[in-house]
Amino acid sequence: MKKFLLAVASVVFGTASAFAADLAPHYTKAPVMAAAYNWTGFYVGGNVGGQWGSSDPTTTTQFPVASYFADSSVSAIATVGAQHINSSSVTGGLTAGYNWQVGNAVLGLEGDINYFGFKGSASGSALYPCCAPTSFTVNSQISADWLATIRGRIGFLATPSWLIYATGGAAIADVKGDFTFTDTFAAATESGSIRDTRVGWTAGVGGEYAVGNGWSLKAEYLYVDLGRVSMTSNNLFTGIARPTQTFTHSFDLTSNIVRVGLNYKFGGPVAARY
Repeated sequence: MKKFLLAVASVVFGTASAFAADLAPHYTKAPVMAAAYNWTGFYVGGNVGGQWGSSDPTTTTQFPVASYFADSSVSAIATVGAQHINSSSVTGGLTAGYNWQVGNAVLGLEGDINYFGFKGSASGSALYPCCAPTSFTVNSQISADWLATIRGRIGFLATPSWLIYATGGAAIADVKGDFTFTDTFAAATESGSIRDTRVGWTAGVGGEYAVGNGWSLKAEYLYVDLGRVSMTSNNLFTGIARPTQTFTHSFDLTSNIVRVGLNYKFGGPVAARY
């Protein structure tokens, strides 16, 4: 009988314990906080792309008293000397900047230096209106090896990781222009060279996507205008020097740049989100 009672008690208490366990509160883990990308911080990177540019070089001369050219020749030289050059090349270089994120807005300052690769030439010839069949030729060659920009950036976050921005600022390049004039009337020759570090302007738009761990990918378009530069020469030689004959040479340079880049941001705060 005692054994029977002990067995019954054991079943009863076992059932009660199981029921109590079912009634005990259950706890679930809180969701893990995910780190949202924050754009504030210093970054460096590289870029590669292409540039499509143009230049309009000009060569003109004056008509001083008792000098070499007839009036009609001066006008003809100006017409032939108004030339056009197109250039395209691969471009690429290094970037550095700093961003400040304020809510969904991102403000920044960025600088870069790139291989520019602008290079082209043009040539034109015509008969002297006064003195056919003798003729003259004007040659122009324009180049710029490197380009640097210092730009502000202002953008907004389409998502925490996707930045769309506009950018603009100064564009700096070392530009070169070489010009020659020759004719068959008296084997005349003249030349001029321009070397100048130009400070122009640039503006564009872009998008940048944060892929995590400080890395981001970007695509960008920039328009660059380096303005016009000119020089004069008095070195016309026709068997004798003619220092009173003044030539003026000038050119401008503009370019469209499309490029992609990879940036790495150092440190900076990280915002938590669920």
